[in-house]
Amino acid sequence: MPRRRCAADDGTVRVMTPGLTLKTYEEGERNAMSDAMEIMGRAFDPAFGEAWTLPQLAGVMTMPGTWLTIARIDAAPVGFALVRSVLDECELLLLAVSPLWRGRGIGEALLLDSLRTARRRGITSMNLEVRASNTAIRLYEKAGFEYVHRRPGYYRGNDGQLHDALSFRIDMLR
Repeated sequence: MPRRRCAADDGTVRVMTPGLTLKTYEEGERNAMSDAMEIMGRAFDPAFGEAWTLPQLAGVMTMPGTWLTIARIDAAPVGFALVRSVLDECELLLLAVSPLWRGRGIGEALLLDSLRTARRRGITSMNLEVRASNTAIRLYEKAGFEYVHRRPGYYRGNDGQLHDALSFRIDMLR
């Protein structure tokens, strides 16, 4: 089956929000991690318990091949992407946009920037896993990610309810 072309292949990002800047950090830069924690607190529904703690984020940031990209509007943090790579594969661990800034192309800009950064590093595929009800699935599919499989009951909400996880992958080879 032919692979769909990666949406970031042409190197363009539609910026719908004036003043949007993206900056990538490869080490545990404290201000960047604080920005990510602030965004997580607003972006992730506490009912699902998906937000990480600062020690979790700091621990991942010490791993080789990990990068954190912060999206800012006029210097204020509004979104972030966290990616970890091993050899020629990587995983999008977290992608979040503050609720007040959703629908303005920030998530798309972060995702496409993550794909371009991965390609520049010689990475040939990116994986991600998401709760089956997550509205960002449309964004991932639009970017060229393909559904791989479902993990029934993988996530447990704070209320004890189980939620399926969906795995997606994009191959970035042309």
